[in-house]
Amino acid sequence: MIDIHAHLLNADVQFDRFYDKLAIRFFASKLGIEPQALLDNPYKAYTDGLMQNIRTSKHLSKTVLFGVDARVDERGKTLHKDITVCANNEDMLALYHDNQDIIIPFFSINPLRPDALDLIDRYTELGFKGAKFLQNYWGVDTREERFIPYFEKLKEKNLPLIVHIGSESSVHSFKACESIEMLHQPLEIGVNTICAHMALSYTPLGILKALSQNPKHFSKEYHTLLEMLTYHDNLYADISAILTPVRAKVLRHLSKEKSIHHKLLFGTDFPVPFTTMFNSYDLSFKERRALGHIENPHDRYAEAILHYFPRESAIYTNYKKIIKSLPT
Repeated sequence: MIDIHAHLLNADVQFDRFYDKLAIRFFASKLGIEPQALLDNPYKAYTDGLMQNIRTSKHLSKTVLFGVDARVDERGKTLHKDITVCANNEDMLALYHDNQDIIIPFFSINPLRPDALDLIDRYTELGFKGAKFLQNYWGVDTREERFIPYFEKLKEKNLPLIVHIGSESSVHSFKACESIEMLHQPLEIGVNTICAHMALSYTPLGILKALSQNPKHFSKEYHTLLEMLTYHDNLYADISAILTPVRAKVLRHLSKEKSIHHKLLFGTDFPVPFTTMFNSYDLSFKERRALGHIENPHDRYAEAILHYFPRESAIYTNYKKIIKSLPT
């Protein structure tokens, strides 16, 4: 398997708040990272842990890895740079150089940057294989005509684009830019476009519906995406973060939608934490407990997904349709 969706953290990331320290004690070991190391030297501990997880996984051979560009204005001036999420392409490049056998690098370039097209050329020449958008964080409405040259450049370079669709809780998000309509323009231009997280949305006040396995309670855009996958040849969707409780509820339904399995991609959204024991999917207590005992977080994620998509499922090989010339 290849993980189509994983994040590099900001090289200056710090976990020095009281809440951070508590959360790390609980989550770090579940992510395969030693908690004290993550507090002492966060970036190194994170990258070392991630690389070790991939190298020791019995299921994964490589990971698509990317940072997230800063929020900028039309002159390229930084308006906000999240100290956790916003990792730059140069740090991505440095990590890739040391781990070329297991990393497939994607760049993240805010299209508001005046030199965005030149940067696409630069990072493509350096070996990057695709692009990641967090337009909801940037406040970028991809439907605007001024972004056409950006998408045409991706099309020219034959680079796939991962677009976040649905709810966002890690950073401030402009809700209008979470819409599935953010996919329309790159699709029309012919970019191989990956809808992240199955377009699943949720609201804090609708917690019962958010955990319901009844398809009528799934977000409208999830159902819209399933339909769009049937008629857009260049549209794909990843199942990253689908083991979070508000998304895991769709797994049984999605596993039965076999007509679109040739358009789905395996992904984790690492390091987003997930639970295998207390979740909204329909696995038995025995199955949940067994999953919870798997030490490697990528294998834990993969084994859960294998309950719904068996090894022969196309979701584990569909990446070959859109990521070209991978090193062996």
